[in-house]
Amino acid sequence: MFQKLEDVEKKYEELTQKISDPNVIAQNKEWQKLMKEHSDMTPIVEKYREYKKTSKQIEDAKAMLDDPELKELAEIDIMEAKEKLPQIEEELKILLIPKDVNDDKNIICEIRAGAGGEEAALFAGDLFRMYSMYAERKHWKIEVLNENETGIGGYKEISFMVTGKGAYSRLKFESGVHRVQRVPDTESSGRIHTSTATVAVLPVVEDVEVEINPADIKMDVYRASGAGGQHVNKTSSAVRLTHIPTGIVAECQTERSQVQNREYAMRLLMSRLYEMQQKEQDEKLANERKSQVGSGDRSEKIRTYNYPQGRITDHRIGLSIFQFEDFLNGNLDEMIDSLITADRAEKLKGEE
Repeated sequence: MFQKLEDVEKKYEELTQKISDPNVIAQNKEWQKLMKEHSDMTPIVEKYREYKKTSKQIEDAKAMLDDPELKELAEIDIMEAKEKLPQIEEELKILLIPKDVNDDKNIICEIRAGAGGEEAALFAGDLFRMYSMYAERKHWKIEVLNENETGIGGYKEISFMVTGKGAYSRLKFESGVHRVQRVPDTESSGRIHTSTATVAVLPVVEDVEVEINPADIKMDVYRASGAGGQHVNKTSSAVRLTHIPTGIVAECQTERSQVQNREYAMRLLMSRLYEMQQKEQDEKLANERKSQVGSGDRSEKIRTYNYPQGRITDHRIGLSIFQFEDFLNGNLDEMIDSLITADRAEKLKGEE
């Protein structure tokens, strides 16, 4: 680990010189790329320098042990420094875990009603409200890209983009099947129903990250429709894009402009293609230990929302939260922080 840290520090010092070079600064894109790399390495280098400083304190204090007047003070310094070192080592191990390249990206979130009919569609609406309120807490921006309402406050499906710092790093573990257990308003006997909704969290990608041949895209336009199929737009502004080689489809009908709908649909299509490519790469890296927490399997049942017991349980880490209303009102940080901690622990095992 320490040889790796020495290499990181050496590269960091080289980058520090490069980003101050006027010739490099003149190449704006290259300079921005180096600045980001330098910024990503800064916490690791600062923590490593703290480790080296603490280690030197121990050596300096040991040299004073033979002096009767300084011995007691030296022993205190040694004890305090030795207590700090293991904690710094653990922090270094976490900092050295390879960062997810998508963590800083914005996201596209897709919520689809699953088993349970109207009740599942209402649950999809509850999840959308929950993520919207979480985004508001984080001062992130939300834009609805596509929606298929049921007319009673639910959604058969809804896609929306979340723009904000660290959106993917915080929400990537939400992908999977969410299950709700509650008594529907229409249930006269008080019987508990179980319904599901599927959540997919996709990173928003740039054109350079996904190559799409324009000839491979089929575009259809149609009239946007609202709940119950009633036309809410008299012109054909809604856009459906189909990627012919993969059969992946992306739709958008929320904007009045066909051009803007096409732009949003293209973003969604690129994110879905990027997700597919990532999964293919992960499958090829069979020797790489995958995290047991998971962040992408849409068929995995990840969480249960139990209304009668006021309990939300994440099955991947066995955590139950009983601040039910607070959670549904967007206070997700306790759950998300626990998922991130569990993911780091798994990755640390893999490094070992």
